[in-house]
Amino acid sequence: MSVSSKKPVVYIISDSIGETAEFVVKAAASQYDSEEVEVRRIPFVSDSARIIEILEEAALGNSAVAYTLVLPELRRVVESEAAKRNIPTADIMGPAMSAFSRIMEKEPHLEPGRVRRLDEDYFRRIAAVEFAVKYDDGKDPRGLRLAEVVLIGISRTSKTPLSMYLAHRRVMVANLPLVPEVEPPEELFWVPSERVIGLMIDPGQLRSIRQERLNSLGLNAQADYASMERITAELDYARRIMEQIRCTVFDVSNKAVEEVANQIMQVVKEGWGN
Repeated sequence: MSVSSKKPVVYIISDSIGETAEFVVKAAASQYDSEEVEVRRIPFVSDSARIIEILEEAALGNSAVAYTLVLPELRRVVESEAAKRNIPTADIMGPAMSAFSRIMEKEPHLEPGRVRRLDEDYFRRIAAVEFAVKYDDGKDPRGLRLAEVVLIGISRTSKTPLSMYLAHRRVMVANLPLVPEVEPPEELFWVPSERVIGLMIDPGQLRSIRQERLNSLGLNAQADYASMERITAELDYARRIMEQIRCTVFDVSNKAVEEVANQIMQVVKEGWGN
């Protein structure tokens, strides 16, 4: 191997993709006119042999090495082998890890690429929340087929709060209200039954919830919406739909959203083979 460029070269060695080290190197290079420095990023380095190979190349020219390696043994290899070849080094991760070790009460994971996975989790969560908002309350039946979980139930059975809670757990959720006067969209019956969750509730509790809802809106709490006759009819209708679909049904009576969501997550994980 040879170094053809006459520019100073900074080799970036990383056990992940090396974006962090490259950002730091370019920030430092900008103080010396960055166009005069060549940056070579070598990602996913996981063994000593590869490190030595990179350092042998770096030793052929006017080079420095910056590295982000979470495993202490690999950092030691870089330092010892670079010292043998008189190559200056910059440990981007090590000092931060040392500082954290003094204030944290647990051992580090020492998993390469962990921050990237955390970023992926974040963007997955954002996408799930946007999905839940878009396909809330049956706004667009097409979302039923795209969803990982479909929640169905009559009004005030916690469909929306559950959708948002599950979305923050990175689950793509759509929900659909069941109303006796409105036929469910045909898309509902195309969804595999294991992806559909039915929500039921005690009639008396639902009546109280609906009466409070009407009061908050300044409406008559004795309206048909909160009558026991209406609630019983709606629950019977919902039960028939759920039996037709053969979906899993959860009773949300006197249960916190978190409790029901955890039960749903267990069903989801079983359905995903986890």
